[in-house]
Amino acid sequence: MSTTAQTGRIPVRDVRPAVDGGRRPAKAVAGETFEVTATVFREGHDAVAANVVLTDPEGRPGPWTPMRELAPGTDRWGAEVTPDAPGRWTYHVEAWSDPVSTWRHHARIKVPAGIDTGLVLEEGAELFARAAAGVPGTPGAPWCWPRPRRCATTNCRWPPGWRRR
Repeated sequence: MSTTAQTGRIPVRDVRPAVDGGRRPAKAVAGETFEVTATVFREGHDAVAANVVLTDPEGRPGPWTPMRELAPGTDRWGAEVTPDAPGRWTYHVEAWSDPVSTWRHHARIKVPAGIDTGLVLEEGAELFARAAAGVPGTPGAPWCWPRPRRCATTNCRWPPGWRRR
């Protein structure tokens, strides 16, 4: 049996700040804002998105902070976070496929050029209909949305076409 760590479909690598490759904790003062960066990518041309999640000293996950691509094409993402109390905080980076951004990118290219316009618009309508069906409070909305990578309940189902990572 191999002890080599597996890399998922959307690797999150080189997360910083890190001291001694993560062997020692990075330090900050309560109320001090610092930037968390990571390399986030996937095979193919589909778009990705990422969040930083702070965990407070009691172990409660705090608010997630959306990351932004620092320089287009470099796969480097970052976000500024601020711990609001003293103690041993931790953080992690979550990443997932972003089908809406992928569709928008394709639509911005194909629709003005008149390439497969009907197909692109039909794909967009299906994507947004699936998203609308999963909005909480909508009758018949069984899906976890907008964050399908982690369900809040145990009876959560995944929309057709979504793959669990």
